[in-house]
Amino acid sequence: MQYRRLGKTGLRVSEISLGSWLTYGATVDRETAIRTIHRAYELGINFFDTANVYARGEAEKVVGEALRAFPRESYVLATKVFWPMGDGPNDRGLSRKHIMEQAHASLKRLGVDYVDIYYAHRYDPETPVEETLRAFDDLVRQGKVLYVGVSEWSAAQIREALHIADRYLLDRIVVNQPVYNMFNRYIEKEIIPLGEQEGIGQVVFSPLAQGVLTGKYKVGEPLPAGSRAADPNVGQFVQRYMTEPLLKKVEAIQGIARELGITVAQLALAWILRQKNVASALVGASRPEQIEENAKASGIVLSEEILAKLEGILDGVSI
Repeated sequence: MQYRRLGKTGLRVSEISLGSWLTYGATVDRETAIRTIHRAYELGINFFDTANVYARGEAEKVVGEALRAFPRESYVLATKVFWPMGDGPNDRGLSRKHIMEQAHASLKRLGVDYVDIYYAHRYDPETPVEETLRAFDDLVRQGKVLYVGVSEWSAAQIREALHIADRYLLDRIVVNQPVYNMFNRYIEKEIIPLGEQEGIGQVVFSPLAQGVLTGKYKVGEPLPAGSRAADPNVGQFVQRYMTEPLLKKVEAIQGIARELGITVAQLALAWILRQKNVASALVGASRPEQIEENAKASGIVLSEEILAKLEGILDGVSI
């Protein structure tokens, strides 16, 4: 496993990280989830991601239970705040009240004294950014959070937060978690250049396009049993990628992967890691074998010739 610095910080994270969205605490049983997390750790993955809203706190409980087998200083743990955690008017968003309450609730569920990274899971137009950043800054000063991040904020929103942080000497955003894969490349235009300029690292989610870039889905064939697309509870997240033109592009990408002697998933992950501003590609895994395959993508360097071939295949893709 290779490691990269997170933005301009001194923190080093594994190029492949393990997330828990739509899996742990929900569709994957507890024992399998723990075995998968333990296997990831054995493979050198030191970066584990969750959120309070995943399975309404159940994902945090499973991730925390699994990681208790290892020394706290040996892994990097991230969680998030924003989405509703109750029906009350203050049970959502990025107000100081919600942030503080959810930070303490997450620490309790995870069974740790601090999290390495705390993300604003989305931008909150109803709360002043200064209020959000002051709450995060207090958590950092209290030692409950080490680094502050955001997820799916626009470049303008990140710039606003950086300006406010610098003006009031508040802890700065050092990491962003956006969607990024071969079919969804919006961050290349503004987000990555801003990250390079300001020292903000990208930890990208959905790098395999919700599993479509594993090659498991074929044009004209039924959905594989047990796959995410076949699951009525989460299948809607895959549908945007399940078009005939995109599936045909996956077949072409698979041909290049065969030439290189790697899987299409490993190729898709290596393609993402060509971006130096990307610190880690965040994958999901419902069983140990999946994380074993994904971990092998770390360290694969794609030649300019291969990258040019992939650009030819991906030309015209718009998600």
